[in-house]
Amino acid sequence: MNDRMTTPWGEFALTRFPEDPRERLRAWDASDEHLLGHLAEEKVPLSGTVVVLGDRWGALVTALAEHGPTQITDSFLAQEATRLNLARNGVEIGAVRLLTTQDAPPERVDVLLVRVPKSLALLEDQLLRLAPAVHEGTVVVGTGMVKEIHTSTLELFERILGPTRTSLAVKKARLIFCTPDPSLERPADPWPYTYTLPEDIGAVSGRTVVNHAGVFCADRLDIGTRFLLRHLPAPGARRVVDLGCGNGVVGTAVAVADPAAEVLFVDESFQAVASAEATYRANGVPGHAEFRVGDGLAGVPDGSVDLVLNNPPFHSHQATTDATAWRMFTGAKRVLRPGGELWVVGNRHLGYHVKLRRLFGNSRLVASDPKFVVLKAVKR
Repeated sequence: MNDRMTTPWGEFALTRFPEDPRERLRAWDASDEHLLGHLAEEKVPLSGTVVVLGDRWGALVTALAEHGPTQITDSFLAQEATRLNLARNGVEIGAVRLLTTQDAPPERVDVLLVRVPKSLALLEDQLLRLAPAVHEGTVVVGTGMVKEIHTSTLELFERILGPTRTSLAVKKARLIFCTPDPSLERPADPWPYTYTLPEDIGAVSGRTVVNHAGVFCADRLDIGTRFLLRHLPAPGARRVVDLGCGNGVVGTAVAVADPAAEVLFVDESFQAVASAEATYRANGVPGHAEFRVGDGLAGVPDGSVDLVLNNPPFHSHQATTDATAWRMFTGAKRVLRPGGELWVVGNRHLGYHVKLRRLFGNSRLVASDPKFVVLKAVKR
């Protein structure tokens, strides 16, 4: 597979993170190429503060590294990919500034480049956070594949920053052009969003959830998690991991049911881990908890965990893939002690029982309904 992106700034070797030689998906797409081509063709001045929001795997920041851009991302994996891609192309890491969506944004933005995220809520939150730094002369260009840019996307730019239009499509990619209007009366940022859980879900019934923008099912409890909460294992596990924790409601349920449990909340999303910690704190749960943004269970010692709870994602941006679930399952097997258990909730059609049997040598159905299954695998 060709792993080199050709741009007006040169050719760059790019990879996703974690690197997988079997990975068929590239670390960039036509929307990245379209944006970079536009910047060069229109001779957009890049001497001021250049901010790149939502760079998927660091392709934009790597290509523009000589202009000292600031990257803002919600993804730990995207940030690691950026570090890797800068190094692969001989760029010093200090040449760019890497920020997360939880960090304070720059005070002034002269060029704002936006790789449109899948989550409209995350785009809303980040544009509202960046708006005070945008001035009348700021060049604002968004990019995405045609299927990622909707009327609601354009309305957000218009409502928060100013008049907005789109380009014609090139290779199924489209650009968004926004002219900042500093006199615009911007709405208040509605994020983070807090709501009360329903009463029929076990230990956390009626409890509070805090969601930062971009976290899966930010305004309500998703049905897969609801199903898992009704079928959690009995208390008793000392060291528990809420893997891919999202807003942390599953790990919080464990802590509420068993204050003696030590719960580790892990997610690759900075917004998710901030949500998990806020949810945990909002419920005044006694006991010990740790909150970690990272690549799955990397850094967790082998054989140190009694129970892993997991609702794995089956999308990576727009692509459907089981690679993330497989890595989560293999990571769980490594960190579990003998006799330790992995509990997984997933759509029935995903066939996770096959993967668990292949990896653990066993898989038991704990509960099922027409849409979901809860499965348990034991490390022998």
